[in-house]
Amino acid sequence: MRPQRQRSSIRPKISTMPRQQTEAGQYLDMYKLTVEKSRLTQELGSIEQRRQQINTRLAALEQMVETMESKAQTMRSVQRDEGPADTEKTYQTLYLDY
Repeated sequence: MRPQRQRSSIRPKISTMPRQQTEAGQYLDMYKLTVEKSRLTQELGSIEQRRQQINTRLAALEQMVETMESKAQTMRSVQRDEGPADTEKTYQTLYLDY
């Protein structure tokens, strides 16, 4: 497994060139924020979908473990009931000469 790194806050994308304060600049900034909000909303939706998939798989795995555990207990009780009788089987010895 990969070591978990500490998550930092999501940083906004910054323009490297400062612009003059104009109405068009304000609308551009609003557009950028709207696009970022849309992107983050979409990402959050995909994360939620993945979380649901993981929870479904975990539930299935838990069910499989419980089923296998009950089968193992059943086999254990059957072996306990038959235990000594099976181990004391007698075998006939057969000798062959060449």
